[in-house]
Amino acid sequence: MTKRTVTLTVNGSAHAVTVEPRRTLADALREDCRLTGTHLGCEHGVCGACTVLVDGDPVRACLMFAVQAEGREVRTVEGLAKDGVLHPMQEAFSEYHALQCGFCTPGFLMLAIGALEKNPEMGEDEQREMLSSNLCRCTGYQNILKAVRAAAEKMR
Repeated sequence: MTKRTVTLTVNGSAHAVTVEPRRTLADALREDCRLTGTHLGCEHGVCGACTVLVDGDPVRACLMFAVQAEGREVRTVEGLAKDGVLHPMQEAFSEYHALQCGFCTPGFLMLAIGALEKNPEMGEDEQREMLSSNLCRCTGYQNILKAVRAAAEKMR
């Protein structure tokens, strides 16, 4: 298959990668850009572990081709902390013990941040519905919801 060179803008930095057109954004981020915070779980778009922000919208990186991300702004979990200071959502996940094994955490962080940046006034029912699109096998989701509520207050 013919490879194509594309430039991915990830967390504000340009990454020129040469990929087959069928290569997923998740694989390109992990293997070509060496940004391994985006996790691969089901690889079918069900679990949400691979969620990143593309032009501010939460996207399942396992369902998007890398070539589709050219010319768009991609944000991953590696881009959240600034100058060693955690994003309010990261702080809240730590404070409220919203993780156990941590595998799903990057996807939950990116999903919640993307949703709250679009709708800062999102109510608890909306937050619960939004979070239901990602899967966690370790927690009971209650601490994740508490963390998102706390971070939402700080992000306003």
